[in-house]
Amino acid sequence: MIEKTRIGVIGLGYVGLPIALAFAEKYEVVGFDISDEKVAQLKKSIDPSDEIDTKEFEGKNISFSATVEALASCNVYIVAVPTPVDKHKVPNLVPLKKATESVGTILKKGDTVIYESTVYPGCTEEVCVPILEHISDLKYITDFKVGYSPERINPGDKKHTLSQIVKVVSGCDQESLAKIGTLYGSIIEAGIHSASSIKVAEAAKIIENTQRDVNIALMNELAIIFDKLDISTHEVLEAAGTKWNFLKFYPGLVGGHCIGVDPYYLTYKAQQVGYDPEVILSGRRINDNTPQFISKKIIRNLLKQNKKLSECSALVKGITFKENVSDIRNSKVIDLINELKEFSIEVDVMDSRAKEQDVQREYGLELISVPKKKYEVLIIAVAHDEYVHESFDNWKGFLTDNPIIFDVRSIYKDQNLSESSIYLSL
Repeated sequence: MIEKTRIGVIGLGYVGLPIALAFAEKYEVVGFDISDEKVAQLKKSIDPSDEIDTKEFEGKNISFSATVEALASCNVYIVAVPTPVDKHKVPNLVPLKKATESVGTILKKGDTVIYESTVYPGCTEEVCVPILEHISDLKYITDFKVGYSPERINPGDKKHTLSQIVKVVSGCDQESLAKIGTLYGSIIEAGIHSASSIKVAEAAKIIENTQRDVNIALMNELAIIFDKLDISTHEVLEAAGTKWNFLKFYPGLVGGHCIGVDPYYLTYKAQQVGYDPEVILSGRRINDNTPQFISKKIIRNLLKQNKKLSECSALVKGITFKENVSDIRNSKVIDLINELKEFSIEVDVMDSRAKEQDVQREYGLELISVPKKKYEVLIIAVAHDEYVHESFDNWKGFLTDNPIIFDVRSIYKDQNLSESSIYLSL
């Protein structure tokens, strides 16, 4: 199999690109993406998401293309395209369907298609397989095999990299399961877990992030309660965390492509089969409303100081969806910014990782590189390493008297702030 396998990876984002490069160490790989701009950068060994260093491209047997025909000689296809939700929180399967249609046009007898995109249980066989059969005029299992291996990429995490995370694999039959397990086993050092069915593997992926979402929602709800009780949430969690079996989750803004999205795929399928999930949707509502809670807390404190909101300005540090990444898509920081603007507060935004053109294109905002004025409010929204390790003294000169500091991730909690400062956090 090693000598004959030629792999096509469809979708070269933060999931697909690491997979493609890992397999390119041992196999011939064709990386496909619909973005001509992205492909042009990849051909120069540049990762548009800034997750992979240029040196990681060296010595890899890989080519990049935005043309589907370039995949025609492959016999294993790995689909790793985004699976977002629409404005109504309903799964948007358009990218997945289009990628599947593309594979269908070049699918041959004996080929294997593996999906890594996050979906609800049953989606691969109920949605994708019929498309493959219809377009290729081939028969599922008899002519081609399908498997599902959920992605476990964690953007910004340099410790839990692809090869160091146990890989869940599944197949449409024992033959495909064995083949897919061997294929991934050749690049995954941490080991392989073979699921009994494609549905089980799909469900496993969904609950990984749903569990985190619900746990963070609990922390965000506790932050609301403790705020009303005038208790420090961080101090409470620090004390509770001394017990050996206390799970250490923290409140925060929940955005991105996984935790803030995946639960809706599960709730969508649950509702299809007649069950209305309560805990999961409740957690989603709490996390989606966290920016509003932060904004109201800031507004409340400004009004206590008798400040005129239309004359106040805020500096927000960080707009990416999480720390130490450049990706701004589905960031909840923008919700916080918009909430403040609704109260006529002027908002400036800085981010040491985000790209100016991306922020402008996605949100219509101009990033600033240095503070423009003295601000009544400073919000540390994202805990980039460079923010964590800097001193608050660097910012005192850019704040007015009695400033409000909202430290979402409590990174300044141990620093000596000005006595006149109002320090807030979740």
